[in-house]
Amino acid sequence: MLAVPFSLVGAFATIHWLGYNLSVAVWVGIIALAGIDAETGVVMLLYLDLAYEQWNNRGQMRRLTDLRDAIYHGAVKRVRPKAMTASVIIAGLMPIMWSHGTGADVMKRIAIPMIGGVITSTVMELLVYPAIFYLWRSQRLEGLPATVPASKTGTNADGENTP
Repeated sequence: MLAVPFSLVGAFATIHWLGYNLSVAVWVGIIALAGIDAETGVVMLLYLDLAYEQWNNRGQMRRLTDLRDAIYHGAVKRVRPKAMTASVIIAGLMPIMWSHGTGADVMKRIAIPMIGGVITSTVMELLVYPAIFYLWRSQRLEGLPATVPASKTGTNADGENTP
């Protein structure tokens, strides 16, 4: 549900920046934006959670750096799909912003919150979601070291470094 407030920041900032008043058309755009962002937020959380579970099931979740690596693995898989989704939405709505015909004034008020919200939602979902997920999941791993202490490393019979 964090994707919706993240997108509303951009939606209301864009509305303010362009000097539009809140109207029924603006609220229609905000509702459409909330639906898009709730879906993409759930998918991002799903990918982060799947990566976490995959690391955990393989026994690789021993340190906080392992958690960071799992989150990185899950978030990277969402960069291209989220960027493609945002660019297609923006590309689809930009012709509305250049239109001057009948009803263009109303359509612009629907498109503006969606354009601004999708931009901030993309940035926030790709940067802030993984950080929040890290803080949430690191509470379960709090007793574990962040990295392997240098004094506890050694070499095995093959001469490889071991934790």
